Amino acid sequence: MANILRLDANQADFNAQLDALLSRETDTGADIQGLVADILAQVKSRGDTALCEYTAKFDGWDCTPDNMIISRERMEAAWHRVSDEDRSALQLAVNRIRAYHEHQVQRDWDYTDDAGMTLGQRITPLDKVGLYVPGGKAAYPSSVLMNAVPAHVAGVETIVMVVPTPAGEVNDLVLAAAYISGVQEGYAVGGAQAVAALAYGTETIPSVDKIVGPGNKFVAAAKRQVFGTCGIDMIAGPSEIAMIVDSGNPEWLGADFLSQAEHDEAAQSIFVSTDAALLDEVAEHIEKHLQNLLRQDIARTSVETHGALILADSLQQAAEIVNIIAPEHLELAVEDPDALLPHIRHAGAIFMGHYVPEALGDYVAGPNHVLPTNRTARFSSPLGVYDFQKRSSVIRATPEGVKNIGAAAAHLAHREGLQAHALTLELRLKDVQ
Repeated sequence: MANILRLDANQADFNAQLDALLSRETDTGADIQGLVADILAQVKSRGDTALCEYTAKFDGWDCTPDNMIISRERMEAAWHRVSDEDRSALQLAVNRIRAYHEHQVQRDWDYTDDAGMTLGQRITPLDKVGLYVPGGKAAYPSSVLMNAVPAHVAGVETIVMVVPTPAGEVNDLVLAAAYISGVQEGYAVGGAQAVAALAYGTETIPSVDKIVGPGNKFVAAAKRQVFGTCGIDMIAGPSEIAMIVDSGNPEWLGADFLSQAEHDEAAQSIFVSTDAALLDEVAEHIEKHLQNLLRQDIARTSVETHGALILADSLQQAAEIVNIIAPEHLELAVEDPDALLPHIRHAGAIFMGHYVPEALGDYVAGPNHVLPTNRTARFSSPLGVYDFQKRSSVIRATPEGVKNIGAAAAHLAHREGLQAHALTLELRLKDVQ
């Protein structure tokens, strides 16, 4: 039986135990930050030469400026090589992701107020974005779709992809996903060195306005350090799932518990239930499923190191626990999820009821699967069209508008000691009296 932590929400030390459970080492220490800083500096100063040196060192193949390029023609060839079932599934996913994200498109707006000022907002897309596609322990074509499709919906002109290729092998399904989702340029590089290339540009790879997509701790550290040179979506940590359960099929629930654990040894699965007997049944099915997983060692390490089965008195108490966890994925596997939903304040994506496992959202439901991790759902949101659009304020004034509010602005400028600010207003006020 998997040795998974069992907690009771009414234990005197429960809060301390929960804090300890959530304090995973998901950030990067000074040693990694220093190593990444060196990589960034080398790629910034030496471009393709440094990029290919690091690719040879970390990915084990002879990278050159020519052979790192993944052309649209190469993506198209992969699209035709994959199976009919692959193409059908990718097309379905693209259609559904696009349909969902089209609802997020922001529009220009303006209004005229009583002072005679016309105020508004103008929405413009980013010019160029870079997609980081993980490619270490597994290939993730779904990550390509979830990043590229909303960028297209937002109106981004150029979408560039980087993907690590251990031993020089590029996954056909990843390339097919890039083709169907409209990625224009691809490069077979990864790690901190690829983030540096996207941020600063090299002789071969163009610099971009924003880098999006998850990666390992070296990628996360690199994104943190290049922020300001370009934008980033978020600092993504290991994946997470939390579940609130009052009933259901324990075989299904055990599988759901493991759905993120197979990603990474540092992933976290937390199961909160009001039914002690159900917790026991689910634990048995977790073990049965583990024995059949191809990635059993990864999943077992994850749940035994970072997982928990928690007994709660009520669904209200379970919701309070989950709001502390602020999970990336939350399944409300309860009889009345709509009644519980108003009590949930912090979660990246919420899956309602017994027939929507988290995996449905990973691939074809439509909402984005790039989500805030490590309790950042307290203050951040899923990736979406809004991450690829910018807002500009638009301000118009008539002479009457300056007359009505200009004196107050000039007064505040004087109070801040900014005489030239005030002068720009006072000169105009003389002409509109």
